[in-house]
Amino acid sequence: VPVNIINSAVCGISANTALEFVESRATAYSPDLIIICFGLNDVNGTLERYLSALSKMFEMCIASGAEVIFMTPNMLNTYVSPKTEPHIMKYAATTAEYQNSGKMDLYMESAINLATEMGVEVCDCYSEWKKLSKTHDTTELLANYINHPTKEMHELFANKLFETIFKETTSCAKEESGMYSK
Repeated sequence: VPVNIINSAVCGISANTALEFVESRATAYSPDLIIICFGLNDVNGTLERYLSALSKMFEMCIASGAEVIFMTPNMLNTYVSPKTEPHIMKYAATTAEYQNSGKMDLYMESAINLATEMGVEVCDCYSEWKKLSKTHDTTELLANYINHPTKEMHELFANKLFETIFKETTSCAKEESGMYSK
C-alpha cells in the first residue's frame, strides 16, 4: 500500500505557535493519521499554555477525522557538556535545570494525562529515554548536547511509533540490537 508522509514540522516552535499551522499544514490534507510531538520548546513557557495548546491541537485533529497519536519527545540534557557550542552554553544550563528539577517530567506526565483523557493514543518515547538514562549518558545521545537526538537515536522513535501503530510486539520492533537497547 503506498504511503504518503507529510512532515509539517517547523523547527524551534512551541505547541502554542504551531496552532496556527494545524489546518494549513496538517488537517487540510485529510490525513488518516496525525502524529503530534511537542514539549522540548514548550518547557520554556508555562505548563498551562502548553496543555491548552495541545488540547486545542488534539481537538482540531480529531475533528478532522484523522487518528491522532501524541508522541512524547526525548529528554533534555542533564548537564552542560564541554562539547556544547559556546553560544548556547547558557541555554544548556537552563535546559539541564529543567530536566534535573523535574519540570520536563511534569510537562510530559501532564501531556500524557491530557492525551489519555481526550482519547488520543500515546507513543511514550520520553519514558524510554528515562529508562535509558539509568544506564547511559543521555546528554551524549543528543546531537547538540541540549535537545536534538543523534541520528542513531531516531531509531528509538521509529520503533516505538511502529509498536504504537500496530499495537503488537513484533520481532522487528523488539529486536535487542541497537544503541539504546544495550
